[in-house]
Amino acid sequence: MGSMLRSVHNNCGERPQLGKVFKVRGTNSDAVFITVVNHHAGNKRLAGLLIASPTGPNQVEAALVSDDAARFGSTINPMLNQLFSEWHPGSAGQASGSAAGGGYVPPAALHRVVASDNSASVGIPAGWNFKGSMGTMIVNGPNSEVLGLDFARLAADPNGAGMRQAQYYGRADGNGGKIVYPSNVDPVRAFPELFQQFWRVNGGNPVLRIARTQQVPGPSGQRCVHATGHAVLGGQGVAEKDMPEMEALLCSTTPGPMGNYMVLLSMSLIPPNLAGRERATVGAMLASFQPNQNVIDQQTHAMAAPAIAQIHAIGQAAMQRAQADSVAHDQQNRDWESRQDSQDRRNQAFNNYLLDQTVLQDNNMDGNGTIGHGTVWNSTADALVRADPNRYEIVDTPNFWKGVDY
Repeated sequence: MGSMLRSVHNNCGERPQLGKVFKVRGTNSDAVFITVVNHHAGNKRLAGLLIASPTGPNQVEAALVSDDAARFGSTINPMLNQLFSEWHPGSAGQASGSAAGGGYVPPAALHRVVASDNSASVGIPAGWNFKGSMGTMIVNGPNSEVLGLDFARLAADPNGAGMRQAQYYGRADGNGGKIVYPSNVDPVRAFPELFQQFWRVNGGNPVLRIARTQQVPGPSGQRCVHATGHAVLGGQGVAEKDMPEMEALLCSTTPGPMGNYMVLLSMSLIPPNLAGRERATVGAMLASFQPNQNVIDQQTHAMAAPAIAQIHAIGQAAMQRAQADSVAHDQQNRDWESRQDSQDRRNQAFNNYLLDQTVLQDNNMDGNGTIGHGTVWNSTADALVRADPNRYEIVDTPNFWKGVDY
């Protein structure tokens, strides 16, 4: 490693910055992430992964993959796949998984699919299916493999102005379904709690076993962490040996003036018995994901327009009622609660979409005409409605019952 790092130093004119050296899972190799400014190429900022592997008595081989720092998070997996298709240093070159007999399993052929609203695309193998909208995609494999791409959650810094304002207007928690976590904590240290809260605000009960976390370069204004290990998103009681293998990239954006920021998560879950032969394929799928930012920006603007118009209307009404301060204050509180309730409904609808769940209405509970609501799996909802459409019906977002459905 030292020899390779000196070579990088000489080629770039600067000593590279190192992350924490780690053991490559399932091998006898060591690796470390590096960043460096290449002064000989116009001060271009690079990021890379250096791997060293013993190949015999007193013999070591090493390899380095690198790219522009802004792209490295999305290109590392394809580069590793290409590297290990050519470099086979004994058992040490199998960072992307091993097949029966110890050989490297290259990624399967992928074909590109596009979200229904053209907001994102991804490469998937034959036999896999997908769905998605607004820049987020979910890909499911034939053997319970799952990829979640560009999931997003709103977060609030507990010390930010937005939380203090929410508490002033009577919401003791001030989060409204947001992740609540300080925005200035080291991202590697923050990963476990951010990951847990990401799914808890969605009603999940995640179990997480981390093997490795490493800060990696991300898009401008974002801090990103790459993590591997095992995870179960919805429930306890799963033996560790049966927990799906997890790979995740979690990024947080720079907080706004009110202390709000976004947490973005892409991740994969592979059954442990398939991890060795599918790890490279899943890595190639994660790397192939491409959001269509123009479409996403248009959708975001369209969603924001009614809220902006509502804010303008509230401001105008407040000015007209300037002589009745107490009445205006009460109205402001009601408007705040109404917006929070509407946001809670939309958040729950989006959470249900991510978890493949549906709110269902039963028009004849216990056979006595009582009407009730419940949240069930999409497949269960479809089956019940097909079996008895007069009794069961799908509930849309505006008709959710507070305290029951959200």
